[in-house]
This record gives sequence, C-alpha cells and structure tokens, in this order.
Amino acid sequence: MTPSVPDPNSSATGRDSRATGGDSGRESSPAPYAAREVTGSEARRVAEAARETEWVRPSFVRELFLGRLRMDLIDPFPEPAVQDGEAGERFLLELEGFLRGLDPLAMDEAAGIAPEVLDGLRRLGAFGIKIPKEYGGLGFSQRTYSRAMALCHSHSSAISVLLSAHQSIGVPQPVRMFGTSEQKRKYLPRVAKGAISGFALTEPDVGSDPARITSAAVPTEDGEAFILNGEKLWCTNGPVAELLVVMARTPHREGGRSGITAFIVEADSPGVSVEHRCSFMGLQGIENAVLRFRDVRIPRDNLLLEEGRGLKLALATLNAGRLSIPWVCAASGKWCVQVSREWATVRRQWGVNIGRHEAVAHMISGMAADTFAMQAIAELAVALSDSGEYDIRLEAALAKLHNSEVGWRVVDDAMQIRGGRGYETAASLARRGEPAIGVEQELRSMRINRIFEGSSEIMRLFIAREALDPHLQAAGSLLDPDASPGRKARDAVRLGWHMAGWLGGTLMGGRGRFGYRRYGSLAGHLAFADRSARRLARTLARAMVRYGPKLEQRQAVLFRLVDVGAEIFAIAAACAWAQKRLAEQPDDRTPLKLADMACRRARRRIGSLFRRVFDPLDGAEYAFAQEVMAGDYGWMEKGILEPPAPVGFDRPVGRA
Repeated sequence: MTPSVPDPNSSATGRDSRATGGDSGRESSPAPYAAREVTGSEARRVAEAARETEWVRPSFVRELFLGRLRMDLIDPFPEPAVQDGEAGERFLLELEGFLRGLDPLAMDEAAGIAPEVLDGLRRLGAFGIKIPKEYGGLGFSQRTYSRAMALCHSHSSAISVLLSAHQSIGVPQPVRMFGTSEQKRKYLPRVAKGAISGFALTEPDVGSDPARITSAAVPTEDGEAFILNGEKLWCTNGPVAELLVVMARTPHREGGRSGITAFIVEADSPGVSVEHRCSFMGLQGIENAVLRFRDVRIPRDNLLLEEGRGLKLALATLNAGRLSIPWVCAASGKWCVQVSREWATVRRQWGVNIGRHEAVAHMISGMAADTFAMQAIAELAVALSDSGEYDIRLEAALAKLHNSEVGWRVVDDAMQIRGGRGYETAASLARRGEPAIGVEQELRSMRINRIFEGSSEIMRLFIAREALDPHLQAAGSLLDPDASPGRKARDAVRLGWHMAGWLGGTLMGGRGRFGYRRYGSLAGHLAFADRSARRLARTLARAMVRYGPKLEQRQAVLFRLVDVGAEIFAIAAACAWAQKRLAEQPDDRTPLKLADMACRRARRRIGSLFRRVFDPLDGAEYAFAQEVMAGDYGWMEKGILEPPAPVGFDRPVGRA
C-alpha cells in the first residue's frame, strides 16, 4: 500500500480555508496581549502556579532523591487496575498484521499519511485505545497502548506520532482527566471513532516558557463565548485534525491579572487556518503545521477545567503523554540490537566477523544492556501508572529523559556498526539489491525524542525542582529577597533543623548486600544503588549549602545530580524487572545477565557523575561561552558562507 502525498494547497483536509491559510476575508482583531519580555521571576511565578504542590500518593523517584531506595514500591511490579487479557493481545496481533501490510519505505518518502492508512487504523479502533468502552473506545491500559506505540514505531514513526499526539496529548487525554460529563459524552465517542485531534501550546516565540504566551481568548460581552486570536507552532496533527486543545491567555476573573486557559476548538471553525505545513529531519510522514486563529468564536462550554488553569492541565496531560516515549525508545533499541548483532556475525573484516573485534563487541554489549534497562524503565513506569496508586510525575519525566538519551546512543552505535550501509538510505539499499535496513531513517526519527514533550534540559530542570521541593519548603522566606531579617533568621533556624534531621537519615539505615539477598547475583548492585541514593541526597544538601538561592542557576551541577538519579532508577528498574521475568520463567537466566551488565554500566556512569558534580571547569566554560556569543572569537568563523541570522539578531559587520 503506497500512501498518497497530500497537496498542501488542496481541499483534501475538507476545509478550504484551513488548507490555503485563508480566513474568508474577515478582518482580524488585534490580540489584546502583545508580545512582551517576561522577567525571570515572573516566568518562575507562572511555572510555580502550574505545579502540583502536594504529594498524596507515593513516588519511588521522589523517595530516591530524598536518599531512600524504596524497592518495596516497585518490587513486585504493581498490578494494573484493569487487566486487558486476551482482548488486548488480540488487538496487538491485529495491529501487527495491519502494519506488516504497509510499505515503510513509501511512508517515509510521503509527506503525510494516506487516507487508506487512517481508515485502517480507524477500523482497528487505534484512535481510541485508552478511551473507556462506555465512550466507544477499546478501554485498554497504558501498557497495551504503549506496546501498540512501540509496534507502530518499529514500522513507521509517523504512525506512532500520529496516534500518540492524538491520544496522549490531544483531546482524549485532557477530556478524560478534566472534562465535564457533557464534554466526555460529546467528544470522546468522536475521537474514539477516529476524529483526529491535536494539542496547540507552542508559539513561534514561546517554547518552554509559557509565561510568554500571546495567543489570547477574550470573553464576549454576553459571556457566552470567547474570541480567540493567535498563532501556534509545530502543532502535530494540525493539518488533518478535527479537534484541537488550544492554550490561550485569558483575563483572570480576580482583578486584572491574566492566566492561561485550555479550550476545545473545532478545527473547521471560521478563522482557523493552516498557515504552513512543517517538515523535519525525521518523521517524514508526520502531519504538523503552523496554525492561525483569527477571531475564532469558542463557546464557553468548550472551556476545559476552568479559566486560568490551563497550564495545570497541560502539565498533567504531558505526564501521561510522556509514558509512550520510553517504550518507543526501547523499541528502537531492540531494532538496533537485532540489526547490529546480525550484521556483526556476517560482516567480515581482517579474517573474522566484525563482532569479534573488541571495539564492535563493546558497542553491542552496551547496546543490549542499555536496551534492557530502557525496557525495564518503560515497563515500570506504565505499571506504576496502570495501578492508579502512585504519583508518576517524576517517574514519567525520568523515564522520558533516560530512555531518550540512551536510545540516541544506541541508534548512533548501530549507525557506526553498519558503517556506510547505515548511512545509506533503505530505499537506495533496496534499489541496488540489498536488504532495506533503514538505520539512517531510525536515527532521523529517534533524534526528536530528546526534544519534544519536554527537552532533556527542561526535564532535568523539572526533576531538579521537584527534588529540591522539600528543602525549599523548609527554607521558607530565605529565598524571598523582600522578607524581613527577623523572618529570615527564624526560617534559617528551621531550615537548619530540617537539614540536620534529613542528612542524619542519609548517614544511617543502609541495608547493605545482605539486605537485598533475595535478588541473588543482583544484590550487590542494589546495595550500591542504596548507598548512591543516600550519597545523592547528601550531595544535594552540599550543593544547597554551597550555592544557596543561586543553586537554580548552577544547571551543570543540578543536571549531573539528576543524571545520577536516572542511573539509580535504571539499576532499580532493571533488577525489579529481572526478578519479575525470573518469576514468570524460572529456567531462563538471561534477564539476570542482562540486568547485571546494565547495572555494571550504570555504576560506572554514577561514579563518573559523582566525581564531576562540582567540576571546577564549569565557571570557566560559562564565562568562555559568553565571550563566544559576544563575538569575541568571530575571526574563527571566517572562510565560510555565513548561514542566515536568526530572527531578532543583528549580525555585526566586519567582525574581528
């Protein structure tokens, strides 16, 4: 089956004005909120207001950053609240059969997904995998959904992105979580049947700093609707979506302060237009666009949650949305391991198979071990989610961070092992009679996972903020420049008692290898993880004492500590999942060997990260970077044809 290529200037989407970017000649009202610079403190206030500040349910990762390795929270793996059973397995088999009937090479070369492919996915119910049966969905668990996304990615990343953007961050997830009963009855059956949806948050000048959002929705005089104006960038599914969740600034009901509000927008509403179809390095079949909203009328009934709480909705939605990325990355790792090991046993250089050369053997060893760790983390994250008994905001973030970073390393090694055949496209390989193994396609598709739904840097900042939260609460007014000296003195004493008690707990209570004896050959790794968790907590305390309120600016320090936490998480997940596999198949010892190698590699990385936490080169590197950006070394850039300067940047003429 060969997908057709949609014409961006046709009415194939069913909406002429959207396809051409027209607005039926309507005059566009100016947005009442002009673009403006936002101070760091204001941006932090907006972000803090959107945070969930309470921890009602347990979190393994939160405990980890407090210095406690709570294996009792993850081993045995939590049971799902609902079992999918044979129905779930049957769906996955049908999905696999459908995917095998598609041509992945044609899909990679097409700009968009063919209508017959979309219709096939609709017949399978793939647009409603997680939507409850009472609303026409399949009602399956996060695990079945994640397995489906992994299957799709192994065939066409465009399909997995389409379904994920629709179902994890598009209309289904926020309506399920925050919609009224009327909204659920109205929209969930539509999206379950295949009415494609998208999520519109990012703007041309707004990425991870939502305080700068300029899209605005102003109430009508009668209060029955809102008028939306603005532009959204990189809206996945935008060109083909029937429904959108759009974030826009609204006047706050208390005083004149504004807030961010979430709306359900019918994509064929007058004034909604596709201004530009975006194309990317990878994900060739993805539907993605710049969307423009000109005087779009939104009924008040389409408001999600309540006015001013859109960012809370967005963050909660993204928590669940991130869970499929670790599975996709693990699926990529499996594919790369299979490709690499098979190639390493048939490709001969200097008289032996290349897998016999130590350099290649080490790469394959690392790929297999790291892929096991990725799958263990993916399995654990969805198990915690499906149980409904845990707060998974940190687990989802850490799983996304770890697997997207490790997955990129794995696919890069696969490229190196395949060499020229890895760099050559699958289509070119096929034309000259070789198997169409698209390593370069996999590399192109994998790279985005370190960027979207929270870049690696944003994930580390988010995790670090949550890790510091108990101590920031104890600090009270110490971080408030306007607090009185007396209040700061009282809070300093309180913080001192808090830190003393907390640090005391990290110095004692370790279980040692004997305490983890039920894990057999893996006991030593968990004892190391236990010690490392307590060391992580103490190092975090040292950083707080050393830098005080300026710690948030020492991102290199915080990022290394977060990465230590990610590696400890990988050790714990690998050991817990190996135990689960061993209990299910007692005669198979391979999970123990995979877990052992994964833990050995994680321990080596943890040691390196701890040694470099307070790297003396950090300050010099930061100062040097400022000089580079100031153009002090512009002479080094001479001798090239200069690239276009970014918008808003005035490139000096005649640099030294």
